[in-house]
Amino acid sequence: MKSALLLASGGLDSTTVAYDLDQQGIDVHPMFFDYGQHCVEIEWNRVNEVLPSKMRKPERFDISDIFRGSSSLLIKEANLWTDDVKDDDLYVPYRTMLFFAAAAARAQTVGILEVYTGFINSNHAKEIDCTSKFMNKLDGLTNSIGPVRFNSPFRYSSKAEVAEAAIRLGVPIGRTYSCQAASQFPCGACPNCVERLHALEDAGLSHSRSKVG
Repeated sequence: MKSALLLASGGLDSTTVAYDLDQQGIDVHPMFFDYGQHCVEIEWNRVNEVLPSKMRKPERFDISDIFRGSSSLLIKEANLWTDDVKDDDLYVPYRTMLFFAAAAARAQTVGILEVYTGFINSNHAKEIDCTSKFMNKLDGLTNSIGPVRFNSPFRYSSKAEVAEAAIRLGVPIGRTYSCQAASQFPCGACPNCVERLHALEDAGLSHSRSKVG
């Protein structure tokens, strides 16, 4: 059986990739990062809840010390009553590059050569390491330094296209979680929440049927 390591966060994108790989009969090893995000516990709970029932349980890796003292509002939770949260406030420097490096190291350590992610081509202001251009360059880098290969099936997709795939695959969309601003409930106003709500509307899934939480 083919094996793959999956960067899993409990969000819509990575969960949809998980369901797709599961339907292909691939033995998926989910990997979850605690990088100090304020919503780490709800993400961890959701990733254990939303992955396909017969899939391996996710492994949790703590890399939070690296971002200790960060001013990012992904690390330090905003006060949604008083703070005006902007895209730039949510930037965590080199986070995605760190994820990729750690995933490649873990994958080769356990004898897996394929790493999958749910990253899509981001429109968020500071997420330059979540763009298809960045991922294409990363492919060239990994080709020259090791056997591990990265697969981001949605790197050229819109959020609506991911939502459509999720519906088709039977993903429990309403239980996935990807809010950037709040640690206990989806705020509905951060870039991720707004993008998600619009995508569900475009995919024909009403808000009443799929709450952001």
